[in-house]
Amino acid sequence: MKPVLQLDDVTFRRDSKQIIGGISLTVNEGEHWALLGPNGAGKSTLLGFCGAVTFPSSGSVRILGERMGRTDLAELRRSIGHINPRHRRQHPRTLREVVLTGITGTNDLPLRRTPTTEDVERAEAMLDTVGLSRISDSVWPTLSQGERGRTLISRALISGPRLLLLDEPSTGLDVAAREQLLATIDSLGEAHPDVASILVTHHLEELPSTTTHALLIAEGRTVASGAALETVNTENVTAAFSHPVQVGYHDGRWTARANATRMEV
Repeated sequence: MKPVLQLDDVTFRRDSKQIIGGISLTVNEGEHWALLGPNGAGKSTLLGFCGAVTFPSSGSVRILGERMGRTDLAELRRSIGHINPRHRRQHPRTLREVVLTGITGTNDLPLRRTPTTEDVERAEAMLDTVGLSRISDSVWPTLSQGERGRTLISRALISGPRLLLLDEPSTGLDVAAREQLLATIDSLGEAHPDVASILVTHHLEELPSTTTHALLIAEGRTVASGAALETVNTENVTAAFSHPVQVGYHDGRWTARANATRMEV
């Protein structure tokens, strides 16, 4: 398998404070990684390296064989699909139009570029993949959070990326919408077997069943990394979150339950 992403001993400092302290990671084609850790662990910063958005203070980042700092980042980012449920829309676009912005990687449709017939057909095909073609003319503000999440998956896929970054994609979803979204993510492995992905979350219940590997971090450092079934366990999760957490695994999904502490009144 070919490596899609390679982080080599990366660090990051902001205002003399160390945010990331020497993390290494290799993601190969077709692998689906979970990036787990508590709030403030450095997950967003690490994802910024993976998306060719943030430069490390030291260490190296290679994406699709290209080293950051020695390649055209705008060109590189066209091969990276970024799914962020907090994605901002400047105008009330239809689902189809939102998906079309994935071709240019912009927040809105460029004024000087008119989508071709082929572009529109591809956008419709992407929406059909996630089960939303029937409402492709609906306007973004009218969508549910679950529909927005699936639309953003289509937007990320339309450019034919080799790496998908999912930044807490279940944010704001109820249980039913979360399960629909996770089922959509699981289906991507069959439709796009060579695409690698990294999903950021701090909730084990939000991990898709297709998760193959996991990286657990805390305070900007690696706690554990490797095959998901061997890595996402009670010992490692407890260490990452600095709290006793009982981890379960059943039918391809993980659960987590903290030991309750009663407060005296």
